[in-house]
Amino acid sequence: MSSKHFINDPTHLVLSTLKSITLTNPTTALDTENKVIYLRPDAAKPQVSLVSGGGSGHEPSFAAFVGPGLLSGAVAGTIFASPSAEQIRRCILERVEASKGVLVIVMNYTGDVLNFGMAVEKAKAAGMDVEMVVMGDDAGVGREKGGKVGRRGIAGTVLVHKISGALAATGASLKEVHKIAQLVADNTVSIGSSLSHVHVPGREVTEDELRKDEVEIGMGIHNEAGSEKTTADLSGIVKTMLKYMLDSSDKDRAFLSVSSSDETVLLVNNLGGVSVLEMGGITTEVVTQLSSEYGIKPARIIAGTFMTSLNGLGFSISLLKTQDTGVGKSMLELLDAPAECSGWSAAISGSTWAKPPTETREKGAAGVGENKPSGLEIDPKLATKGLKTALERVIKAEPEITKYDTVVGDGDCGIGLKRGAEGVLEHINSGTGQSDAALYLDKIISIVENTMDGTSGALYAIFLNALAHGLRSQSDSGSKQADAQVWAKALSIAMESMGKYTPAQPGDRTLVDALAPFVEQLGASGDVQKAVQAADEGAKSTKGMKASLGRTVYVGGSGFEEVPDPGAYGLAVFFNGLAEGLR
Repeated sequence: MSSKHFINDPTHLVLSTLKSITLTNPTTALDTENKVIYLRPDAAKPQVSLVSGGGSGHEPSFAAFVGPGLLSGAVAGTIFASPSAEQIRRCILERVEASKGVLVIVMNYTGDVLNFGMAVEKAKAAGMDVEMVVMGDDAGVGREKGGKVGRRGIAGTVLVHKISGALAATGASLKEVHKIAQLVADNTVSIGSSLSHVHVPGREVTEDELRKDEVEIGMGIHNEAGSEKTTADLSGIVKTMLKYMLDSSDKDRAFLSVSSSDETVLLVNNLGGVSVLEMGGITTEVVTQLSSEYGIKPARIIAGTFMTSLNGLGFSISLLKTQDTGVGKSMLELLDAPAECSGWSAAISGSTWAKPPTETREKGAAGVGENKPSGLEIDPKLATKGLKTALERVIKAEPEITKYDTVVGDGDCGIGLKRGAEGVLEHINSGTGQSDAALYLDKIISIVENTMDGTSGALYAIFLNALAHGLRSQSDSGSKQADAQVWAKALSIAMESMGKYTPAQPGDRTLVDALAPFVEQLGASGDVQKAVQAADEGAKSTKGMKASLGRTVYVGGSGFEEVPDPGAYGLAVFFNGLAEGLR
């Protein structure tokens, strides 16, 4: 691992790298504040926009894939950290063409899925047509280890970008582009290996390093542990990697069945620190073994640097089994289509250099993303009374919630809930006469997003944005009262939406243990008091329940036997206060 860098300030490094994209590709522009690279409006005709992104350090992914024929926007976080939901929301609402719909493509990492998901739900709540594909192609993570979270997303993601981006450029609908992107994701498998961990500029050097003769197979692109360490030579390394990818008898890893008769695409990707000379030798070894051991002769072989791990001294292999798209263009045709971006192999055309696009989106289009009334009426005085009682209960319960989270978590759950509750309480105490249910909720959502952080904050924001969408989906030309049935249906829609971003279910010892029973009982009975009782029982049931999701999984210990899940308990406290205030 080399800890020497030409630029040691990570903030300056990320911003200057993003700036370089606009210098090498005239079709792009930079929103510096939100770290968004986007396609200039006059660089391409209106089409379905593709938005992706993640932590910095994986260049040329994702910013250098912005250009005609590929991505419309890319959002960058700090090094190896997800961008915020607000950055992503700005990209979707203000920096890309949205008239034909937006497809968001994200790799399967908790922070990325939650923050991109929150932004997607925010856009949907504003009435936009947005879909999302989560890519998990890493065979280094088996089914048992991946559990409910699933496989990590690695270099196979760029095949999803390229093929769906080419399809979008043909004028295809969002439904079609979403379908093909998911089809590529479902039929791609990858694995990486590295000789060394990487050092992040600006961080302390750690001693967690491989021996001189060791290679780690399955290492993740953020230094995550791999499947095994070996001292094998290149031939043995590639043999093991392909076995993880293609051994149909390995039930823990047989994610994709490929035969010699299948049409395939091979991507051999440099993790950043392997010389071009060695990459040539690695590519030859991979292609040779695919043919000799599996009878697989890829229809396309792509080798180069597409998704890195800073200067990672390693490489990854991705294999796509092509499928019938049903849209008049094959996956190979879409893969071969030109893409005018600096990160893909196609060069920028001379005509673009001669007459570069000049427009920007420095000022978001007026009115874009403004939320509309739902036509569902509430009594603002009663709503505020119920909400105020609930929030005061949560604030009062903070010490107890914190005590529980200190036992089974990292101690910040109570503080996060209190911070959000105080923010919302300050808003409603200032007076609100808003009688439209969705618009009333919108103000609260904004406060939650800005005051609550961490995983629970992201989950609450996703749920509340989806709840607003659920309310608006029931609106019609007239107006009607937002009764228990209306809220029950909206809550059910919100639960379904949240399920896209977290695998949490009742029994996993999370806030869902209180939330799901509340939603289910309200839908069944229309009785808030009964729903609150169900939530209370659900929260109490988490005492002694072993966690299968969240930070508690890593903390371990026996504390879970003594206390309830702090998130579920805090939510039950809120519901009890709400019921009392609404009486």
